[in-house]
Amino acid sequence: MELRDYAVQDALGLAGLVRSGEVTAQEVEETARRAIEAVESALHATVGELLEPADDGFGDGPLAGVPFALKDVAPHLRGQIVQYGSRWTGDGLSAAHDSYLGRRFRAAGLRVVARSRAPEFAFNATTEPKAHGPTHNPWDATSSAGGSSGGAAALVAARALPIAHATDAAGSIRIPSSLCGVVGMKPTRARIPIAPNVWESVHGLAHDFVIARTLRDVAAALDVLHGPVPGDKYLIAPPARPYAAEVGANPGRLRIRWTADAWSGCPVAPECRTAVEATARALDAAGHDVAEGTPAIDPEQLHRTLLTSWAVALAHRAAILEQALGRPPSAETVEGVTMAMIERGNATSAVELLDSYGGCNAVSRSIGAFFETVDVLVLPPTARPSWRLGELNQDDTSLRPEAWIRKLFDEYCPFTAMFNITGQPAISLPLAWTEGGLPIGVQLVGRFADEATLLRLASQLQAIFPWVDRIPPVAAGTPPKPSERDGRNG
Repeated sequence: MELRDYAVQDALGLAGLVRSGEVTAQEVEETARRAIEAVESALHATVGELLEPADDGFGDGPLAGVPFALKDVAPHLRGQIVQYGSRWTGDGLSAAHDSYLGRRFRAAGLRVVARSRAPEFAFNATTEPKAHGPTHNPWDATSSAGGSSGGAAALVAARALPIAHATDAAGSIRIPSSLCGVVGMKPTRARIPIAPNVWESVHGLAHDFVIARTLRDVAAALDVLHGPVPGDKYLIAPPARPYAAEVGANPGRLRIRWTADAWSGCPVAPECRTAVEATARALDAAGHDVAEGTPAIDPEQLHRTLLTSWAVALAHRAAILEQALGRPPSAETVEGVTMAMIERGNATSAVELLDSYGGCNAVSRSIGAFFETVDVLVLPPTARPSWRLGELNQDDTSLRPEAWIRKLFDEYCPFTAMFNITGQPAISLPLAWTEGGLPIGVQLVGRFADEATLLRLASQLQAIFPWVDRIPPVAAGTPPKPSERDGRNG
């Protein structure tokens, strides 16, 4: 299979070629390996050697033969090495068994060929772990690919993979998707299983799913990965029909509100504001009930809640790793901000943690009340189109936990974490572009358990602002034409 023929296909396209017998799964896998190797020297998006999946370990589901990467932050497949983006773990830990999600990856037919790079413990909005080095944005080598799923987003944007595993505990799917010009959805809490290793991750803030280039791949992944498993803490309403049926379906007339103002009060780049405003105008012209509007969020309460939740979650993870590794974290093995957060978490009392849950409740109640009369909220995923590598230094020992949380969630990414608290579905779409050719995402947030409406509305926006044929300067297969990198929403 030629690289150029591979690079133009999305996951369903590749699966269709395999199913028809036009190519074999082995041929697709071999081409995927060549595609990754073609971009890796520029992107630095993977960890370790490319993986060797067993031919008999993957099923014949709807995505059979599709190459895939697992994010280096959690074990999902037996024998998978996980380093958590940290020097502390050395050569990594090996997973003892498949998770329920890992079983679904296998049953779907996804063939895991790589581990994607992530910041240490997935605790940054850029992917620059000291253990492995920075991941570069395929649109601009000096820019961040975002985080924490930056390696996954870079690989998908560069057409090395059509789809890749990602996680999102405060925006870590939507942020890199926005910066890299791909599609990133955070499903509703409990839509995708995380069992059996944990009951809920980061106090219920964390979600596993994928990053892709096309909406139909996102819908296909939802169809094969969603659903409860034994022992789940929460059960939510199942979809009324397959998610694949929602792509291209008429969304009807929706009540849509939009905002480009950060609740933190920090400035938002004009390009991000313009992208949201242009999207709102397009939706108004399409016949929706569109107006400016926003839920009431107390930024100080949100800050306190995120600080405590993340500090305790990191301390808990550190305690588990210390037991597995037989050695404690130290300033020599763990990055400066991470270490400070672990120390803060260890010093947090149970009463303080429960107080933070009260903060989560207050945020959720306010946003929930807003969505009683709103179907979709449109807003930026980030406060700027991108940022330079090195701006978000997780090893900066001068930054205390409070300052780090404010930097991440006040200045750079003030529009994502609150929807991890509420558990609502949210998706970032590459609808706009800067004068210099960098992608700008626009975020759609739906009502709880209503991914269907987001897919319908996203399909409508894709027809207005098509993105699939845009190719970054660093890409597997045919180099892009200059015209493919020009233009912008608005």
